[in-house]
Order: sequence, then C-alpha cells, then structure tokens
Amino acid sequence: MNSKLLFLSVATAALLLAAGCATPPPGPFAPLDTTKFTLENTDKFVLLDQPAQYSVTCTGLQERVLEDGRLEVVANVKNREARRIQVQINCVFKNDLGVSTGDETPFQTLILAENSTEAVRFTAMNALAKKYTIRVRQAR
Repeated sequence: MNSKLLFLSVATAALLLAAGCATPPPGPFAPLDTTKFTLENTDKFVLLDQPAQYSVTCTGLQERVLEDGRLEVVANVKNREARRIQVQINCVFKNDLGVSTGDETPFQTLILAENSTEAVRFTAMNALAKKYTIRVRQAR
C-alpha cells in the first residue's frame, strides 16, 4: 500500500514539474496602456478621491453649443449614499486635441441630500472649448 502511495506522489510531482516546464520563457513584453494617470484626458467625468468614488456617480451628461459658439455642459450628479454629503465640483474645458484652453471653473461646493441627484451647469468662457472634464472630490 505504501509503495502505491509513494508511486502516486512521485508521479504527481513529475506531472507538476513537467507542466511547469511547458510555460514559455520570459522575454520582451510590449508596454501596457494604463488609465491610472490619464483619466482626465480620456473621461468626461472623473472622481478624484476614494470618498468621492464611493459616494458619487454621474447619471448623465448633456452638452450643447450656445449661439455664440461656447460649450455648455450639464452634469447630473447623484449621491449614492443614504446620508447627506458635501462634494466639490469643477469643469476643465479643452480644445479639439484635449488640451486645456486655460478655461477652468473654480471648484464649487455641492451639497447632495440622501440618494438625490442634482444638475450642475458649466459654460465655457470662449468658443475654443470642444471637450471637457468634470472633476469631483470630497469637500475640504
């Protein structure tokens, strides 16, 4: 009985060793893209810190171009918690290439009641803005 158990143990170890040898050897790898540091370049709505990520979401973005060519954006910001929260929100307007036009609104305080949604409106100062990023963080 012990010899059968010893044989099975050796056979299992040999199979595991052979399976480990079947993996391809390491080599040069292509770089992986990450959004960790590019979110503000790729997303229109960004949560800047952990508390905001837990408490806030965006239920919709509306954008329109005004008669004078300026971009207007409305963000529907929702409190996901069953308690009142206070956050700060701003908007960075960008040109066609995604580069800031220097038109950044100051952070404004937004108080959200329990599970409520508030519409926040931003308007660009000039007609250069074609893209934008709305940023939300916990109130300081």
